[in-house]
Amino acid sequence: MAKSMNQLVAEFPAQMQEALDIATTFNLETTPDFQNVVICGLGGSGIGATILSQLIGSEGDKPIIVSKDYTIPAFVNKLSVVIACSYSGNTEETLEALDASMESGAQIMCITSGGKLLEMAKENAWPHIQIPGGYPPRSAFGFSSVQLFKLAECLGLVSSNWKKEMTLAMELIQRDQEAISKNAEVLAEQLVGKLPVIYSSNWLEGVGTRWRQQINENAKMLCWHHYYPEMNHNELVGWRNNDEKLAVLMLKSNLDHSRVAKRMELSETIYRKYTPNVHLIEAKGSTPIEQAIYLIHFGDWMSVHLADFRESDSTEVKVIDWLKGELSKF
Repeated sequence: MAKSMNQLVAEFPAQMQEALDIATTFNLETTPDFQNVVICGLGGSGIGATILSQLIGSEGDKPIIVSKDYTIPAFVNKLSVVIACSYSGNTEETLEALDASMESGAQIMCITSGGKLLEMAKENAWPHIQIPGGYPPRSAFGFSSVQLFKLAECLGLVSSNWKKEMTLAMELIQRDQEAISKNAEVLAEQLVGKLPVIYSSNWLEGVGTRWRQQINENAKMLCWHHYYPEMNHNELVGWRNNDEKLAVLMLKSNLDHSRVAKRMELSETIYRKYTPNVHLIEAKGSTPIEQAIYLIHFGDWMSVHLADFRESDSTEVKVIDWLKGELSKF
């Protein structure tokens, strides 16, 4: 019998430990000479790339570009590393981008559980990490994100200290799991019948995206997200009319830029003029990795509790399956 989404969320700390164990078994034989990195991945397979690029973007001296499309940037060439990340190994956008990467002469690496991508990796002797299969892609976030950090370390984009930080993050959410779940449940109940609006600082924008994706897929709800300071230059003006159906979720961190923190504080006063539903979610942990993982786990729990309150099946994604079936006809 397949596990429920609630079970999969509860097992996230254990998945992170398994992912860390897998990462220790992989090493590049030689470090390639490269100038840039492009990570191709979509949905649950791609969100780890977004979060990685935002957490370590200022640490290395090589740009990391995340591509969520059929195409790759025109600059990709033999001095580019392209990392293809597809949990199933059959994501059509990623496979087409991979074909273009091969034509460009890029140096290719892969993260997958199987499918066509694993076949191609073996046939072409590309460095690759195989992760366990059988999960919904969004529930394999621990597997894929940890392996992305491992490849980033092998490429010299991040120090080996990430493993310690990831371990501390795992221990934090494991220790606080009961409290996280209960607090997330309280928040979820207040979101029933609402339209969630998720705001965060720029470095947590990928986490905000994860929250939106989980609400979309698990709770079967529409919502949107934006980030500071960008939203202060456009979306803030849209706050003009009273609407009690809107529920603002502000993801906050003591690591936010001081001016961003002030912007969030002032913006909150605007939101409260038009909706009584403003919720502050404070990150825990002392490092960016810890705080991101804490907020992700909180959001995952919130989304499955919200699904329960709405009496929705948090596991099924029938409309995505239908779309893939229709696309296969063309």
